[in-house]
Amino acid sequence: MARMFRMLGFWTLAIALMSFAGDMYEMALLFFIQTAAFFLLGYLKFTERTYVFMFWGYMIIAFLGFTYWSVFEMGLPV
Repeated sequence: MARMFRMLGFWTLAIALMSFAGDMYEMALLFFIQTAAFFLLGYLKFTERTYVFMFWGYMIIAFLGFTYWSVFEMGLPV
C-alpha cells in the first residue's frame, strides 16, 4: 500500500507540472502540496489498515472540497 501512495504522488506531480505549464498556478500549488504529502506518507511504513483509512479520509475531503467549490464558488452557468 505504501507503493500506491508513491504512485499517487507520481500522478499528482504530473498533474502539477502540466498545470504549472498551463499557467494555472493555484492548481499547480495544490497538486505540488498533495505530491509532497503522498510521497511523505508513502515512505512512513504504516500498516495496510492505516493507509486505507488515510486514503478514505483524503477522498472524503477531496470530494467535499470539489462539491463545495463547484456549487458555491463557481456559480451558475450563463
